[in-house]
Amino acid sequence: MATPFTVTFSNQLDAAIAQVRSVSEIPLALEAMELAERHRPVLVVIGGASKLGEADYQQVQHLFLDVLAPIAQKWQSSVVDGGTDAGVMQLMGQARDAMGGTFPLVGVAPIELAMLPDQPLKSEDAIPLEPYHSHFFLVPGSSWGDESAWIAAIASELAGSAPSITVLINGGEITWADALQNVRAGRGMIVIAGSGRTADLLAAGLRGEPTDARAEELIASGLVQMVELAADSDVLTTTIEAVFAGES
Repeated sequence: MATPFTVTFSNQLDAAIAQVRSVSEIPLALEAMELAERHRPVLVVIGGASKLGEADYQQVQHLFLDVLAPIAQKWQSSVVDGGTDAGVMQLMGQARDAMGGTFPLVGVAPIELAMLPDQPLKSEDAIPLEPYHSHFFLVPGSSWGDESAWIAAIASELAGSAPSITVLINGGEITWADALQNVRAGRGMIVIAGSGRTADLLAAGLRGEPTDARAEELIASGLVQMVELAADSDVLTTTIEAVFAGES
């Protein structure tokens, strides 16, 4: 494991960054980044925010502002996502900032595609890191999706014996891999039905309607449930907090 270091974003906020080469290095990296106080709830956020109309986008944004960030703050749970300045990762970071959140927000991205502050572009496909995250793992990989298994593994190591849950919103091709890795890790998943694309295909399968073949293993796991995007925010809050409290 390379020695963790700190970067400062243009918003003058600092984030700790660890580069890991194998899963066995994750515990050491967590300790080095002062995330070793594990065994508390973990929220994994996967998906995207593309091809949404304005009204739906605002509803998704409110999920982060009114539900996900407040729950993470209340429980001081770690939140794990893809860490780049786009889609649901950007919304998570902005929601944490808007509420002055202090919960760990951990991004996981392929090292060849993560654009750090004041560093040259490594690839045309590179994306800047989201500047309101508190911690990042840079993992082996040069293609988006290489981080999928790492997101699941880091979330599991952070949680230890504590509960964890994945929330899937919208999403594209890579979201299928993210979802599968988290379900294979034994982590339950809440699909936000009505948020579009992957989420809606999974929701269709949960209703017994025709869907993508990739939904079959996820649904067969028995770990996937759905909450409607249009539902009252208390529904999602209650569902997540029941998991964190060990009631579900």
